[in-house]
Amino acid sequence: MAKQGYDTTIPPNLALLFKDRVEKYPDIICHADKDEKGEYQYFTYSQVYKKVLSMALALKQLGVHRGSNVALISDNRKEWLVSDLALQSLGAADVPRGCDSMGNEIRFIISFADCEVGFFENARQLQKVLDKADETPLLKTAILFDKPTEKESEEIKKGPIKALLFDDLLEQGAQLYNDTTKKELEDGMKEISGDDVATLIFTSGTTGTPKGAMITHSNFISELAVISYYLPCKPGEYWMSVLPVWHIFERLIQYVSIYFSASLAYSKPIGSLLLKDMAVIKPHWMCGVPRLWQALATGVNKAMNKTGGVVLKLYKFFVAVGKKYAYFKVRTFGNICQFKRRSRVLDAVTGFIPMILLWPFHKLGDILVFKKIRAKFGGRLNIAISGGGALQKDTDDWYRALGLNLLEGYGLTETSPVISFRDYRHPRPGCVGLIFPGWEIKIMEEKNGVVTSDKPLPPGKQGMIYVRGPQLMKGYYKRPDLTEKALDSEGYFNTGDIGIMTLDNEIKITGRAKDTIVLLGGENVEPAVLESALCGDPLIESAMIVGQDKRALGALIVPSKEVVEEYAKAEGLDVSDYPALLKNEKVHTYIYDKVSSIINPANGFRSCERIGKIGLISESFKIGVELSAKQEMMRYKISEEYADLIASLFVEG
Repeated sequence: MAKQGYDTTIPPNLALLFKDRVEKYPDIICHADKDEKGEYQYFTYSQVYKKVLSMALALKQLGVHRGSNVALISDNRKEWLVSDLALQSLGAADVPRGCDSMGNEIRFIISFADCEVGFFENARQLQKVLDKADETPLLKTAILFDKPTEKESEEIKKGPIKALLFDDLLEQGAQLYNDTTKKELEDGMKEISGDDVATLIFTSGTTGTPKGAMITHSNFISELAVISYYLPCKPGEYWMSVLPVWHIFERLIQYVSIYFSASLAYSKPIGSLLLKDMAVIKPHWMCGVPRLWQALATGVNKAMNKTGGVVLKLYKFFVAVGKKYAYFKVRTFGNICQFKRRSRVLDAVTGFIPMILLWPFHKLGDILVFKKIRAKFGGRLNIAISGGGALQKDTDDWYRALGLNLLEGYGLTETSPVISFRDYRHPRPGCVGLIFPGWEIKIMEEKNGVVTSDKPLPPGKQGMIYVRGPQLMKGYYKRPDLTEKALDSEGYFNTGDIGIMTLDNEIKITGRAKDTIVLLGGENVEPAVLESALCGDPLIESAMIVGQDKRALGALIVPSKEVVEEYAKAEGLDVSDYPALLKNEKVHTYIYDKVSSIINPANGFRSCERIGKIGLISESFKIGVELSAKQEMMRYKISEEYADLIASLFVEG
């Protein structure tokens, strides 16, 4: 295994990192964004750098300085990166949030973070503040990426916040830009400390009131300094940016692209739109959350099902062969998670012969089917990254069958974010990869989320994950009480996740301590494991397990409308009213039987994990309603919205 080195040449802060890459590769494309016609426009590192410094000069005139917190309410786009890097160049910190955020969230964050200036994607985002402007008394200046309509302008003028246009401000900065002002800014970059806060990222609110993690320049630099061991990216290669950039995962990827002198291309996590953009950009790299990877796989499966005939039969055959080939290849090359010592020789012997026998069929499948599917992803995407949640086994297996290396990582906002990442040379399915250099990990015995011993557990034993290292946040903004609560006496951060260390210094996540369900009989159940298993079936789009303090578990199920309607038509049922269809006893039994066939002892689940009753939901979970921006279920919101349905699952009789 190659040595996990630390890049000692990396500059000490993000501003100097960008400056260094501009000087080395001025003519490489920095980012690509679509214009009003939907066509990509390309901008080099030198072009973007001039815009960054021009914006920094304009912001300086507005009073933004080292230590300022500036709101940044927008989705992925070229102006986001320019604004962010301009703030980093001044030593200021941005306070980002996405356009799907609710007004009360945005106002709380802007006020709590003491923002006097803010960037807003459009007038609609600013209006969320103006609706109750008294809640953000410090905010005096708003900078709009998009020009407002005449009506929107009139509304903005009625409020207490002065609105400026991004393009106008950029032009003002360009007039100030010269050799002298450029040197002044670059000299100032050298004064930015690694301990200075680069961004305040407020947690996505899956459990309630958000709290702001202070992520420093050193936090990001510590991650970037070891990233080349995990990602063999080359200058000029393209990254497709689709996740919400205010979230820490995609935020790091913006800087990863800069670190490698690579190129960013912006798209949206909408299957049809994304595939069109991938055909144009032909990305080498892409990050996504498990739901996105599952949606793309589901889209391919649906297209094949519609094709039918011999093509469908060949597709199913070669996918099945590909999965078996990948399984035996894992055994042959020793890429099995070791929770206890295994015989590498025995694994290799039992895997080699089946792998060799399957190879011709796998190769034929690659020629006839898989290359065509990979071509839909642009044809150059050999390594993809999944983060922000647990990757379902069936999805993982499907991509490996196709010959696409889907690497899973693990981390949190507070850890900047990566704690571990699968080694692309030795990808072990079933775990979230090697521990990043610099992190110290300990697994602590726990019960119901409370640590019960001060002695760390050995590999192979499940417990609470604690981490300590240079990537750990500076703390929660203005909340030293919460910072202290999150750390133990040795300075280790409590991730709140339950996991197991392997003998190869890799980690497997088995649940979330605060999500653990304790049944009336005292049994502890990790709902994420059951939910992942359920959502691996095409019939089930989303699932949330419930049952705290109950005799048995229940499940809220969002079934696939398409699959349900196909079944109903085959059974001669009326499909004109979908919500009514889900109340049909025959349909309900069909879905419940599927749930029971998945969650049962034959598949390795305990008898206490059987699902007693299910509640069916006709509408897909939506981002900003039931899902966070990174598409995680917000359990507390779902529990509130469907309280009556949940209660009905536990009515006796």
